Amino acid sequence: MSFNIYNSDTETLTYTKESVQTVQEHELVLFNDDVNTFDWVIDCLIDVCDHDTEQAQQCAMIVHYRGKCGVKTGELNPLKKMCTSLLERGLSAEVI
Repeated sequence: MSFNIYNSDTETLTYTKESVQTVQEHELVLFNDDVNTFDWVIDCLIDVCDHDTEQAQQCAMIVHYRGKCGVKTGELNPLKKMCTSLLERGLSAEVI
């Protein structure tokens, strides 16, 4: 919907109503365990979540010290696939 408001001087004000579509964001959370090595976790984050090395290392450290870390956000279905892949590799993860 769009309409113009005219001022008799020289100004023209335009109002436009735009439709905004929202997509609910979800988060893939990785949890700490006593089984997997830092190198394995880093490799999994690089392979599955498309992290670069530095990002994967930082996430692994956060998981180690805080017990969990949100490693990816986005739409539900792609995150579910990533979560399944991390679980198949022996990591603990869930989509929230």
